[in-house]
Amino acid sequence: MRENFGDSSKIKKDVNIESVITSKDIQNLASLARIEISADEAESLTPEIDSILGYVSQVENMSASHNLELPALRNVMREDAVTRQSSQYTEDILSNAPSREDNLLKVKKILG
Repeated sequence: MRENFGDSSKIKKDVNIESVITSKDIQNLASLARIEISADEAESLTPEIDSILGYVSQVENMSASHNLELPALRNVMREDAVTRQSSQYTEDILSNAPSREDNLLKVKKILG
């Protein structure tokens, strides 16, 4: 079962790319991916794969031709700081527990 994820006719085809992928290449790729496809499906996928590779080539050319400046790096995280005393809320929490032993919650034994 093959799903259609988009219209390959919308991809610009002015990139000079020869048919890089053959039907045999697609069948080999399907075999490596352990996908069963018929010869007709492999044949119909050939222009779609070529179209995708053409689009990738356009993206690669665009990325290489633009010199993008990276913004200055700065630390946006705050320094760690203790904002409370270590046992500030312990008594409040333990006072709400049904059972306690010193500064620990006392619970029923659940493992053998």
